Amino acid sequence: MADKRKRIVVKFGSGILTKPTRDGLHAAHIRRLTAEFAELVSTGHQCVLVSSGAVAAGMMQFGIHQRPSDLPSIQACAAVGQSRLMRLYETLFSRHDLRVAQLLLTHQDLDSRMRYENARNTLERLFQFGRVVPIINENDSVAVEELNFGDNDLLSAEVAILSRAALLVILTSVDGLLGNDGATIAEVNDIDAVKSLATREGGVYSRGGMISKLEAAGCARQAGIPTVIGSGLRPGVLLQAVKGESVGTRFPV
Repeated sequence: MADKRKRIVVKFGSGILTKPTRDGLHAAHIRRLTAEFAELVSTGHQCVLVSSGAVAAGMMQFGIHQRPSDLPSIQACAAVGQSRLMRLYETLFSRHDLRVAQLLLTHQDLDSRMRYENARNTLERLFQFGRVVPIINENDSVAVEELNFGDNDLLSAEVAILSRAALLVILTSVDGLLGNDGATIAEVNDIDAVKSLATREGGVYSRGGMISKLEAAGCARQAGIPTVIGSGLRPGVLLQAVKGESVGTRFPV
């Protein structure tokens, strides 16, 4: 990563935004993550945030401690939680003199040429305004794809392609792709060869597991965009990933 300024898509997974005790969003983690994200913006990078966490935020508001199994309840949690999540982001990013802009997308939006171009034009204009953080989430109150599988992983790759990003960083609750010996694999050049190491198991709030992250990395790679999967629970990982340092698992192009 020799260039100093680049366009970056960062995905915050549910596993790093929520508490393991199942009682909602982890404000301290989100505070640190937004500070690291803001530091990227302050150094001249154009950054897009793809955020999970709406369902968890809604569950907290309803006092639900176990993810509902029926789709209407999940979507109702997302509908309530999305505004709460955005208020939290707005509060935290404002401390760094950054405004937030919310974009709710579905895969159908990205399949439609007109809506695809509209979304791209909106992002470009937000970048022109400056000091704005575009925050993108699956429109969970009406869509079903990411609710059933993926935790926004594939969406983050699609957004990276949409925004013509130079890098996709997927932050999750593990250090990256683990080998059979339990050690983090530093670099992957053949995704198909390592898929057997991944699972679809998620957490209390997350869906998709590592396999959906590998598929997202593969999607981004096809478009010429490198990806890093790393642990958002480790302070500084986001900044290190952007600098090209050896953290997590890197998927070069």
